[in-house]
Amino acid sequence: MHSRSSTIRTGRAVGAVAALLAGGLVLGACSGGGGDDKTGKESSPSAGGSVSLPELDGAHLEIAAVWTGQEQTNFKKVVAEFEKRTGAQVTFVPAQDPIINFLGSKIAGGQPPDIALLPQPGAIKQAVDKGWAKPVGPDALKEVQKNYSQGWQDIGKVNGKQYGVYYKAANKSLIWYNAKVFENAGAKEPTTWKDLLTTAQAVYDSGVTPFSVPGADGWPLTDWFENVYLSQAGPEKYDQLAQHKIKWTDPSVKQALQTLAQIWGKKDYLAGGQDGALQTEFPNSVTQTFTGGDQPKAAMIYEGDFVQVNIGETKAKVGTDAKVFPFPAVGSTAPVVSGGDAAVVLKDSKAAQALMAFLASPDAATIQAKLGGYLSPNKNVAISAYPNSVQQKIAKSLIASGDDFRFDMSDQAPQAFGGTPGKGEWKDLQDFLKNPGDVTGAQAALEKDAAAAYGSGS
Repeated sequence: MHSRSSTIRTGRAVGAVAALLAGGLVLGACSGGGGDDKTGKESSPSAGGSVSLPELDGAHLEIAAVWTGQEQTNFKKVVAEFEKRTGAQVTFVPAQDPIINFLGSKIAGGQPPDIALLPQPGAIKQAVDKGWAKPVGPDALKEVQKNYSQGWQDIGKVNGKQYGVYYKAANKSLIWYNAKVFENAGAKEPTTWKDLLTTAQAVYDSGVTPFSVPGADGWPLTDWFENVYLSQAGPEKYDQLAQHKIKWTDPSVKQALQTLAQIWGKKDYLAGGQDGALQTEFPNSVTQTFTGGDQPKAAMIYEGDFVQVNIGETKAKVGTDAKVFPFPAVGSTAPVVSGGDAAVVLKDSKAAQALMAFLASPDAATIQAKLGGYLSPNKNVAISAYPNSVQQKIAKSLIASGDDFRFDMSDQAPQAFGGTPGKGEWKDLQDFLKNPGDVTGAQAALEKDAAAAYGSGS
């Protein structure tokens, strides 16, 4: 399942929050005894945490998200803590992508979940425009303002009002590599695009294909493009293209595609060549980089922090066998692209707003941070809550970027262009990967699809 939902970069420097979090870190131990019956909460409602929660005995909530597997299991542990502290009962509803379509059918049937986690700012805006979403209440808003940088608050706003609470983030400016292959090739971690090409050549000369590219899924291709474009064209142009204020036929897009073609256009640099890449799905693109001993199918895989979840399916250990470096600078500065999932209320109630306040607090995020494969944009989650040095490094760079990150561009676009398999940007970049020599054709296709999705005029 896409961990594309995971997608962002985060808040300002983490202050001295260890003291505040000391309570949060022992959350699991604060159940207040008393077996399974709800009367077992002798503790005060906010026992062991930084956020005060009401008694909600008898309240039933549904929370929907597209998460599957370990991600879903781990999130359910967070929800269990909320149940323990409030007496409410919360059911997790597995949703399908695109989640807006899934929610539309639920709402049409009169059965919306109380809260949904939406993986795109565009989806939050759609939910508000359709009249589905309810604003964040005062208690949850207080948590958001206390725990998130301005940049993260703003992405959850529509028309200046807070609707989304970013519970999960992704740092999408990372390249993971097979440490053994780099060692054998005498390759170094690159800091510029030019260095990346040199590293790729060294790996190739040592007998291993440099890159694993999951071309069967369109979204990793959009992420590749966004990192190159943000670093090369700069943040202002990035914002203009994200809003379709400049066209995809712009020279800046041409330059980014030509740059991408320096890797995508080299058959020998891609595991299985272009054809093989187009048949490789994301999970397999990761596992084939970290299996096969000294001769994996590829040495490097570009994608976000959530790659760790898939590395976990191999024998490779993050931090020793599997290492990571920030996406290299193509222009003057290295890119910081992020994404994430925001909780949005669809059915307003005291219980729903209490769950929003909990999700906006360090209490909730700390539980999931400790379980791994997760990043929080909450700046008051202690870096030490993350289970290994690699995750701590990723979390630190996310928080340190303050408000300078940029949210995943395809996630800001209308879903028809930036979020639908086999359509729009996903398909146009798959076509470009198939034929990286045709930059002009790719630009024309992208502009045609963007114009249709955004409504002409740019």
